Amino acid sequence: MDLVAAAAAAILVLLAVAAAVPRTAASIHAYDLEPFREVGNSVLLSGGSEGIVASDPDARGPFRIEDGRAYIKFDNISFWRSKESAEQHSNMGHSTGLIQAIIFEASDRDNIGGSAYGGQRSICCTPDLAKLEGCKQGEVIRRPSSVDPNWPVILSTHFRADYIFTKMEPNQVNITKTGMYNLFFISCDPKLRGLTMSGKTIWKNPDGYLPGRMAPLMKFYFFMSMAYLALSFIWFAQYIRFWRDILPLQNCISLVIALGLFEMTLWYFEFLNFNDTGVRPIGITTWVVTVGAVRKTVSRLLILTVSMGYGVVRPTLGGLTSKVLLLGVTYFLASELLSITENVGTINDISGKAKLLLVLPDAFLDAFLILWIFTSISRTLEKLQARRSSVKLDIYRKFTNALAVAVIASVSWIGYEVYFKATDPFSERWQSAWIITAFWDILSLVLLCVMCYLWAPSQNSQRYAYSGEAGDDDEEAQSLTKGTSDGNIGLVKLDKKERNADHADAFSLEDEAEEDKLE
Repeated sequence: MDLVAAAAAAILVLLAVAAAVPRTAASIHAYDLEPFREVGNSVLLSGGSEGIVASDPDARGPFRIEDGRAYIKFDNISFWRSKESAEQHSNMGHSTGLIQAIIFEASDRDNIGGSAYGGQRSICCTPDLAKLEGCKQGEVIRRPSSVDPNWPVILSTHFRADYIFTKMEPNQVNITKTGMYNLFFISCDPKLRGLTMSGKTIWKNPDGYLPGRMAPLMKFYFFMSMAYLALSFIWFAQYIRFWRDILPLQNCISLVIALGLFEMTLWYFEFLNFNDTGVRPIGITTWVVTVGAVRKTVSRLLILTVSMGYGVVRPTLGGLTSKVLLLGVTYFLASELLSITENVGTINDISGKAKLLLVLPDAFLDAFLILWIFTSISRTLEKLQARRSSVKLDIYRKFTNALAVAVIASVSWIGYEVYFKATDPFSERWQSAWIITAFWDILSLVLLCVMCYLWAPSQNSQRYAYSGEAGDDDEEAQSLTKGTSDGNIGLVKLDKKERNADHADAFSLEDEAEEDKLE
């Protein structure tokens, strides 16, 4: 009950924080003296990449967040060149340097640049390409799209005289076709090496400012929040009803449910705020991914400790406690760093390759956890079989089958994810990319529901708990005691105690051997 109250209070606090975030009404890609880099015979700067849905042709009326309009707007864009570059021109020059902003849809990427006589591809027009392509020397090579001859769109800005800076005219490019759009600022002038840029561009979809690949996730997290809320009501209703018989294991499950509800709700409001304002406050996003990293870590440690038989065949983890905690801390740090890299301050739909260095430790730890989990659950099953604890054994067999299905599904999905990304290098299937992220949250919820079903609070909860007597639920022992006299029962109990002592010694030796092997 306390966990539910804490989760509800945290959600209310989040609502207040989300309401207090200032509304800037802009999806902003901000640039702060960003340097251009040399690529071939040009210098360029990537302005962003997002999936955008086409504007509603019937969109009318005043501008609103969900007005059906989609566009890319240029706001307060300024270019700065070096003093040495400016001094090469007179103070009477009309156009002393050209920068071009080019917007193109991913399917039109081959319409930018060209190659003379099968040589290296060039972005800027050269004397040979001017003869072959009919382009203008010193400008970006552009061929009209087969779908719309007005695309790709090129907007030109000129330096004047010997000024070291110039401003781009405010402009808005309306999006009439759904696609993955890319923006580049390019200069073909060799004198403009060392060029920098400041300002911002505003990208908007018909339903708000969320990038196209992220937009479906807002609805997904809403439904996931509802799913966790429903699970919470069912679980905690039983929890309150049988609170006298609650096991430590069930307290851990309650914590995971509360964390899952909190995380999904946080994600929904973070995306809702992003959709309304177009910006991702670093503080809020960092808080969200931290809660997510805690939930993932606690969930994995819960599965590991259950597999070890904690509270069922052993009262404590003994010497393994420090190792489990160390693994938990390591996994939390790896997951936190990866989530921060993927989400904090991220607006573009295409993630950088640098995150690969953070994906590998996370994947290695997951693989190590899976190996440890199945090794531990195998030993737990052996102990339960030796003790002939039929009820516990049946539960652990079902749990093992669920874990096996989850691992097979995970490996299959990883293969699909690799295939998906390898066959879509330009993110042209961005509208279905949200499923990659959603699958893992769905799998976690399903596995949690399985655990809730297997270890649901009930009046018989204590029969699942660890007991010093190995034959408490031994069906054979129960059958021997039926229909016998009190004296016979005493003989059976005495015999069981002797056997239990032998079993206890054997199991303690097994536990010590297991700890030694892991060390």
